[in-house]
Amino acid sequence: MSTFKSKITDEMRAAATQLYHGDAMCQEKSKFLLTEVGLPNGLLPLKDIEETGYIEETGFVWLIQKQKSQHKFEKINSLVQYAKEITAYVEPGKIKKLTGVTTREFFIWITLCEIDLDNPPTGKINFRTPAGLSRSFPVEAFVIEEEKGVPVEGEVDLKSDDPATEEKPEAAIKASAAV
Repeated sequence: MSTFKSKITDEMRAAATQLYHGDAMCQEKSKFLLTEVGLPNGLLPLKDIEETGYIEETGFVWLIQKQKSQHKFEKINSLVQYAKEITAYVEPGKIKKLTGVTTREFFIWITLCEIDLDNPPTGKINFRTPAGLSRSFPVEAFVIEEEKGVPVEGEVDLKSDDPATEEKPEAAIKASAAV
């Protein structure tokens, strides 16, 4: 059995402007970071994320999962494998020096090293390999539609359009504390 050796050092963690632990927080922050740099929020559908870090000065980001995972992007019929640790440098509209992400093409796994949006925008997102090969897909294939009206775990909806179902803030706080 092999032991996992992270590339992320204590110095990197100390330099992080953002460092999060726990799956729920890491899921939220990784999607937020993707949208902040103009990329689709569903680009990295990881499972059981233990740690997410970001060094704003350099754009370096890392995500560590409990174990590697796979995801099939149904809209483009593409299977992607995510290593236990994913690292990259992000900037507006681009992920570069990507590690830990492979895609299956014709029975072989191909490493991805860069992801970017067309500039000027065409609605396409491009994926590149270290060998210089690339493929483009519609951006919408990587967008996760947020459920409207469903509060995030631990969040209480204190506003309601329907006065009959409106709850007083004190009652909502007591209800959330009871959960």
